[in-house]
Amino acid sequence: MRTTTKPPDAPWRAPTRRRRADLTVLGVEAALLALAVAAGAVLNARDAGLHADAAPLYATWRPHLCWGTPAAVLVAVVTVGVGVRWASTARWGPLLGTAWLTSAAWTLSLALVDGWSAGLTERLTPQAEYLHEVPGVTDVPAMLAGFTGRILDFQPDSWSTHTAGHPPGALLFFVGLDRVGLGGGTAAALACVLLGTSVTVSVPVALRALGAEPAARAVLPFLVLLPGAVWVGASADGVFTGVVAAGLALLAVRGRLAPAAGGLLLGVALHLSYGFVLVGLLAVAVLALRPAGRVAALAAGSAGVAAVVVAFTAAGFWWWDGYRLVVQRYYQGWAADRPYGYWVWANLAALLLCAGPAVGPALRRAVAAGVVAVRSAWRGAALRLAARAAGPTVVLPVAAAVAVLAADLSGLSKAEVERIWLPFAVWLLVATAHLPASTRRWWLAGQAVTALAVNHLLWTVS
Repeated sequence: MRTTTKPPDAPWRAPTRRRRADLTVLGVEAALLALAVAAGAVLNARDAGLHADAAPLYATWRPHLCWGTPAAVLVAVVTVGVGVRWASTARWGPLLGTAWLTSAAWTLSLALVDGWSAGLTERLTPQAEYLHEVPGVTDVPAMLAGFTGRILDFQPDSWSTHTAGHPPGALLFFVGLDRVGLGGGTAAALACVLLGTSVTVSVPVALRALGAEPAARAVLPFLVLLPGAVWVGASADGVFTGVVAAGLALLAVRGRLAPAAGGLLLGVALHLSYGFVLVGLLAVAVLALRPAGRVAALAAGSAGVAAVVVAFTAAGFWWWDGYRLVVQRYYQGWAADRPYGYWVWANLAALLLCAGPAVGPALRRAVAAGVVAVRSAWRGAALRLAARAAGPTVVLPVAAAVAVLAADLSGLSKAEVERIWLPFAVWLLVATAHLPASTRRWWLAGQAVTALAVNHLLWTVS
């Protein structure tokens, strides 16, 4: 009896199938965004309590141009034109420095599309923002001791919206700027930009420390032209993003002091936003991926986090009490009106505009690579090595995706996630290392176009 063997696929078929799958995911992203915009328009017309005129983004429709427009286009064109190739060959130190400067230029240019005053100087000065509270903080210990007593709304001395919605570390940052002579909206906005764009150093450093330097170089241009830069410049979430990324990078770096310093920064992050308890998923992923010294790094990092928690507790602020009260404050405001049934999926459309269209196809490829790695580890009777076999370009974006889904399902992130989820979006983009080298320039162009479109068609609010 003659048997037949199925001939192997032609070499070009597998890449073609994967590219078709990428386009399919891109189509799903476009459909999700279109549906979120259409449903948002209908719900706003019915006065359904979205409290977001340009849902799924917290913004208003206002096409506009300003002198930041040519600067932003120039940065995008240069980065798309030479960034991918240069990132693959440049010396490491100059590469990181140039990336940080370019990212800052990109972020500032996007902010200046709204003008100097509206885009930077006045962005952090409204009543809802932290700077509104800075002049009233004359005694820091007293502020910390009495912080939770002012979280709930409808009291004579209630904190403003953003201050009440976060632990006191966020307010302390801006108080600290003021104390060293960098008070006012302009200095605060520039600090947000500089710290927020530092992810172009922290994320590649983490990847390199975890043994993935080629991936770090591939991801770097996508971090530079991050569409979420629209909200990094200027909002406190840019600061939060930079602190989280630096803390995770230090956890990955070898040495005795780096993980402890990373733990300290992550402890600070925990007192910048209650939602950063989910950063623990990324921290565990980083520790699991370290090539050596995982136990020592875990101990040092945990000690760093504990030191910050103890310091804040000793000063009179207990994190858990703050969290419990902030949930009550959350439902004293717009969250009581905003429909969960819309935002639970429309949030993901907002995330697409923050992370960019490349994130979906990149995640698909990363997950596929992870499945192959796990299967190989299973066959080799070494399942415990699956995470390391998959590598940081799979584990880190998957951990970030899980954190985002947890935040989304919690119902405590209804709208405004385009800035709130920035600290996770930059780690989702680690998956872009899986995009084919021949297509990265096109995906990078799509990222830039997304940011330019959002910033010129909408008036965003931080």
